[in-house]
Amino acid sequence: MKFATFLRQTQPSGLAAIARKAEELGFESLWVPEHLILPVQYRSLYPYSSSGRLPAPSDAPMHDPMLVLAYIAAVTSSIKLATGVFVLPLRNPFATAKAVASLDVLSAGRFIFGVGIGWLEEEFSAVGMNFKDRALRTREYLALMKELWTSADPVYDGQTVSVAGFKFMPKPAQRPHPPIVFGGHTGPSLKRAARLGDGWYGIAESLDGIRTSIAQLRAQEHELARAAPLEITISPRLAEPLTPALVNQFAEMGVARIIFAAGPSAKEQISGMERFRDEIMSRC
Repeated sequence: MKFATFLRQTQPSGLAAIARKAEELGFESLWVPEHLILPVQYRSLYPYSSSGRLPAPSDAPMHDPMLVLAYIAAVTSSIKLATGVFVLPLRNPFATAKAVASLDVLSAGRFIFGVGIGWLEEEFSAVGMNFKDRALRTREYLALMKELWTSADPVYDGQTVSVAGFKFMPKPAQRPHPPIVFGGHTGPSLKRAARLGDGWYGIAESLDGIRTSIAQLRAQEHELARAAPLEITISPRLAEPLTPALVNQFAEMGVARIIFAAGPSAKEQISGMERFRDEIMSRC
């Protein structure tokens, strides 16, 4: 089992301290959640909680994930760096492709590109992006970006984006490109992950719920005749604390990575990571 943690701090000293401590303790990766802008009030239902509410206030401080991960790349040497997850159809795909490639080069091939199509319609409206065609644009943006990352002379012609007659540099350090990990629990989301992704990111409010989602994901993989199964990452939000026995149950489901969430301050997160290493990581 791989163990990861979130990076939610905003001050440079806290970010650096957490990242270095996570690397020292043996955490495999750091994951940064993100939104461009959060409404004070919203009607959209957050799909990963039974409450339908995002588990963060509207004034939660969030850095641009590409910038903060570039900073973390400079103060670490081996821990992987991930977006958890990046709302892909909110941005221009050429700008995103450039940021991903640059970050992967600057981190010496340590980037994991966690992506989602988004759920918060108010956020799309605020930044002037179409909410209704976000799934189509996500598929086409990824196809375009893969072409930009891998081809010397990229050519792509989609309904929403196209390119020909241009060069794109730098190419990512990882070949063919950084792993793409899709979030989302709906049927279409799982199918999208199985078709386009290298991994899947799920939020586990219950064991039965995540077991059902994984079974549906594997069924999609079988239907699409994938050559290799998706790597499964989960963020547990269970009523009970995580234990080695629960980790074993997740492993039996096919989970490859668990993201640990610690306290809000740098001091709380570091002490939480130390306890997690002693109580969970060292016993699994």
